[in-house]
Amino acid sequence: MPESPLSTAQAARKTIAARLDGIRRDAGLTGHELALRCGWHKSKASRIGRAKTAPSDSDIRAWCEVCGMAEQAADLIAASRTAESMYVQWRQIHRDGMRRVHQRTVPLYERTTHFRVYASNLLPGMLQTSEYATGILRSITAFQGTPDDVADAVRARLARSRVVYEGNHRFALLVEEAVLHYRVCNGPDLAAQLRYLQEVMARQNVSLGIIPFGVRRTVWPLEAFYAFDEAQVAVETLTAEVNITEPSEVHTYLKAFAELSRIAVYGATARGLIVKALNAALS
Repeated sequence: MPESPLSTAQAARKTIAARLDGIRRDAGLTGHELALRCGWHKSKASRIGRAKTAPSDSDIRAWCEVCGMAEQAADLIAASRTAESMYVQWRQIHRDGMRRVHQRTVPLYERTTHFRVYASNLLPGMLQTSEYATGILRSITAFQGTPDDVADAVRARLARSRVVYEGNHRFALLVEEAVLHYRVCNGPDLAAQLRYLQEVMARQNVSLGIIPFGVRRTVWPLEAFYAFDEAQVAVETLTAEVNITEPSEVHTYLKAFAELSRIAVYGATARGLIVKALNAALS
């Protein structure tokens, strides 16, 4: 089963730190000596080598130069950037609001042929109505204290969702039954969202599975994740988005998705659960 996304990102950072520390040892330098030659505070090299401080591009260049391994700097910088991009805090992603992040991911959505999405907290973004998305994005803005561009962000999210209707895209979507009941907007708007869900699940390119309450589980509930073909998995935690591209880890998430698919219900049974949630939203 998938390990903690944060652990995955930390492991990538530790790998970079270990490579740098190995270069230092091969050069016969102590951490203190390396820091002095780089003009740093005496503890900086030690913190970088123990993965306590993420090195900047200039830190890596200086480290490699002092150790006589300048030719390794470019590869290490590239690897470090990849490691740092794996775990990006939502506050950083949303520092200018949420519209831009939706627009920035349009190319990823357009080039993906097969989407596999597991949602344990909210309906997947590409299935959301304007009112449902507005309720979610207003809550996120208030919780994170980031700039309020909710109206623009909702329009950008809906524009990105055109991939459901345009192009050659397939969607395998799994949601926990509880997701159908979460009141992220008022009752009538939630009911409208659930009716729209019924419409979308009738499309030939959409497979919607619902994991019922009380089902005997072979995989425990996980954090929501989006798999884009076999190339990338985006995992959504409370504080950050974790982007995974390592093939073996992507495979693990796809394995988890396959296991979750086996305990989900589809077709008329899934529609029955949506109707139950719709009636509850209007009661």
